[in-house]
Amino acid sequence: MARRRFFVENIRGGYAALEGDEARHLRRVLRAEIGQLYELSDNDRPYLAEIAEFGRDRVVFRITEPLAPRPESLEAVLYAALVKFDRFEWMLEKATELGVAAIVPFEAARSEKGLARAACKRLERWRRIVREASQQSRRDRMPQVQPPSTLASCLAEPAACRYFLDEDAAAPPLAGLLPPAGCRRPGDRVQLLVGPEGGWTDPERSAARDAGWCAASLAPNILRAETAALAGLSVLVSTWWSAATG
Repeated sequence: MARRRFFVENIRGGYAALEGDEARHLRRVLRAEIGQLYELSDNDRPYLAEIAEFGRDRVVFRITEPLAPRPESLEAVLYAALVKFDRFEWMLEKATELGVAAIVPFEAARSEKGLARAACKRLERWRRIVREASQQSRRDRMPQVQPPSTLASCLAEPAACRYFLDEDAAAPPLAGLLPPAGCRRPGDRVQLLVGPEGGWTDPERSAARDAGWCAASLAPNILRAETAALAGLSVLVSTWWSAATG
């Protein structure tokens, strides 16, 4: 059985500490004991560590050895139009499990009014969600969750590969737009733009194309925004992973 992994703020002098709710959960729910081994990450690389002591709402670890970092096949950035928060938070969790490097929420023309303003108050909650999902999926680094942005700002971000998902029947399949295996490299920055539940407006489509983004589709069916985001990420991750391991 794989060891539990936790993220810590830093590692100093061969020691690290877990505090607050996570420390209480580790001690009282998981019944952790002195000397038990766990995996830690300082959001840069993983380590094997043993519990050295308990404090009040605090668990202190002693680092025993560094662990080999996991190879990363690409740097996937998800630009996601805001949707209702229960579905958006589910998308955050699953995108983290898939290995996304960063998530940028933005307000589209057909986003529900008021979501962008309310989203600013939920950033800390969203970062806790990706932290927990990163620990569950044993990632070395947590994805960044950025403050809400605008579509114009998202479109201006540079990358070698930029795709916006579109329900337009004329949009070609995403898999067919990806560079061939010989042109894919580990660490490539690939950006995926996903619209709101109501879809893109014509001016938004034109703005994306004018900015150099490629329109792409996933299936003949109309997908929910959060489903489209995860399906698109799955195509990207599996494609770059196959190139990195093939």
